[in-house]
Amino acid sequence: MKLILVRHGETAWNKENRVQGLADIELNETGRRQIERLAQDLKDEKIEVIYSSPIRRACESACIIGRFHRVDIVLEDGLSEMNPGDFEGLTFHELKNKFEPFLQQWLKDPASVKMPGGESLQEIQARAWQVIDRIMQKAKNALIVSHNFTLAAVICKMNNISLSQFRSVSVALASKTVFDIFAGSTRMELWNGRHHLHDLEN
Repeated sequence: MKLILVRHGETAWNKENRVQGLADIELNETGRRQIERLAQDLKDEKIEVIYSSPIRRACESACIIGRFHRVDIVLEDGLSEMNPGDFEGLTFHELKNKFEPFLQQWLKDPASVKMPGGESLQEIQARAWQVIDRIMQKAKNALIVSHNFTLAAVICKMNNISLSQFRSVSVALASKTVFDIFAGSTRMELWNGRHHLHDLEN
C-alpha cells in the first residue's frame, strides 16, 4: 500500500508567524492556490480513502484534493495538530519575549517538554499513531491531511527517529511525503515534496 502524508496549505496565522494549534483557521488565498497545485499533482494517484484532521485548514485541503477522487473523506481527531495550550495565537516574537527559558529547552530537546496547558510530542505521536496503525491495517492506498508537528511525529515513528530529532523531518506547507508499505516493511519514497509549488515560490 501507499501512504501519502500531506500538510495543509498556508493560513493567515502561518503568514503572521503565529502559533497555530487547535485554532480553526481557514486557508488563505495562497494556501488555496498551493493545495490546488498539490491536488493537480495527485490527481492520477490511486487513492482509495482520504483521512483528515477535523481542523478547518486541513479539512479544506482534503476537500480540494478529494475533488479528483471519488472516495470518502474520514475525519480523525487523532490527526489534529499539537495542542499548544497557553501559546495558541502568540507570535514567535511574543514567545521569545515572554517564554525564553521554555523556548531554550524546546530548542535543546523538544521531546523533554510539554506545552503549558497543552500537549507533548509523545502525546501527539501516541494519538496520531493509533490512527495510522488502523489505516495501515486496512492496506488501502490512503492520503492523510494533517499538520506539521503531527506529521513530523508520525514520520519519526515510521523511520525510527527519536522525537528529540523531530525537526529533521518537519514538513512544509502543502508538501507531500510518501511511504510504500509492503509485507511489513516501510520505505519512505519521498519526503517533503514541493515540486508542484515551484512557480508559486519564484
